[in-house]
Amino acid sequence: MAALAMLSQSFPPKTKFTETDVPDLTGKICLVTGGNTGVGKETIRVLLNHNAKVYMAARSQAKAEAAIKELKKQTGKDALFLKLDLGDLKAVKISAAEFLSKETELHILFNNGGVMMPPVEERTADGYDLQFGTNVLGPFFFTKLLLPALIAGAKTSSDGKARVVNTSSGMHLMNNLDFKIILDDTKRKKAGAQPLYALSKFGLVVYSVELAKRYGDQGLVVTSLHPGVIKTDLHRHMTGVLGFAISIMERTVLHDVSYGALTQLYAGTSAQGAEMNGQYLIPWARVGTPHPNSQDPKLGSELWNWLEEQVKPFE
Repeated sequence: MAALAMLSQSFPPKTKFTETDVPDLTGKICLVTGGNTGVGKETIRVLLNHNAKVYMAARSQAKAEAAIKELKKQTGKDALFLKLDLGDLKAVKISAAEFLSKETELHILFNNGGVMMPPVEERTADGYDLQFGTNVLGPFFFTKLLLPALIAGAKTSSDGKARVVNTSSGMHLMNNLDFKIILDDTKRKKAGAQPLYALSKFGLVVYSVELAKRYGDQGLVVTSLHPGVIKTDLHRHMTGVLGFAISIMERTVLHDVSYGALTQLYAGTSAQGAEMNGQYLIPWARVGTPHPNSQDPKLGSELWNWLEEQVKPFE
């Protein structure tokens, strides 16, 4: 059933939401992680075209500056570079502090950055599974540190809302692992890269529901989403049968990167998105049905408490 649900999301109906439907964002401050390439870069292009002030958070300053230069040619506007490595909690704190030294408000946070199926042996700077650390733990800490700016942004928004948009994946439907498996090296390696990726994206949905519940009354609207099957370099680590399958899909069913930004732009900028706290979205710009276990309040509380314990030494 999960495989069928994921497959159905890979062939969505024609979109009813396009970039022309994004409202004027004059006065809005936005931050996009993983913004120097792929879906993140496309998201920034649209935000700039609609007059937002946009921070591009990325690990590589050289790659980000090249992307900013290209976007300037396309839009006539400059994105602002913010150095961020989601796989290094000390660096996450430095990045958040840098942003807060420049801005007191944040209206839309796109937690778009992540990794997909790197070698299982790879770890974050703090020793965590690279996928769970980069896709869940890093965004959790970054968002936590930016909460004062997000809450301030909600207070000054005309609708009283600030938005956190977490880019998950339809692959989260394939998860059948306990998140604590990442702490057991033997079990983690036995699981393999693909289940660990599904676990990380499942964890991001669980976290999104919990964040929505805890901060919805302070003006935060939190969503998670599947951006679609998109032609990006996110698949670069996939080899063997999976790599061959992706190469075939790139010539057949994978969608242009412009489509990949639509659902998160809908969640982050549309009037309808302001009413979707805690929801999971699917291509293109539709409310979908997440893994049922991701809605378990007990699991949400357990994951939240675990994440808090991990970041506490870095606060």
